[in-house]
Amino acid sequence: MTPEEFGRLFVSAFSTQDAATLAGLLSDDAEVVSLTGAWAEDRTEARLIFEQEFAGTLAQARLVTGKTRLRPIGPGGAILHQRFVVIGARDAQGNELPRASAVLTAVLLARADGWRAVSVTFSALA
Repeated sequence: MTPEEFGRLFVSAFSTQDAATLAGLLSDDAEVVSLTGAWAEDRTEARLIFEQEFAGTLAQARLVTGKTRLRPIGPGGAILHQRFVVIGARDAQGNELPRASAVLTAVLLARADGWRAVSVTFSALA
């Protein structure tokens, strides 16, 4: 994976609700804040959170891709900002929530096992 591919790979895994692939984009020690506000301190915790979200609030959610900005931060580092519209999320009673804007921010580093996200924040925008 390259930094330029991260956003596309994230959307692809999200659209198929593939928590394992999403977790595979992360370093072992990645910290993640998910769209539902859950916090993970490593890849394993992140995968569990993604699985829970796909079984609940995000079971029918889709992402519409918006503006992307990739900022190199020196050799072997980049920050990605990817905007989305989230459609089809559900509340606890199963009612569809209104469309919402969100942003994915990922700090990407080149490591021995390739480029991985060491920090991901996926949050709603006002």
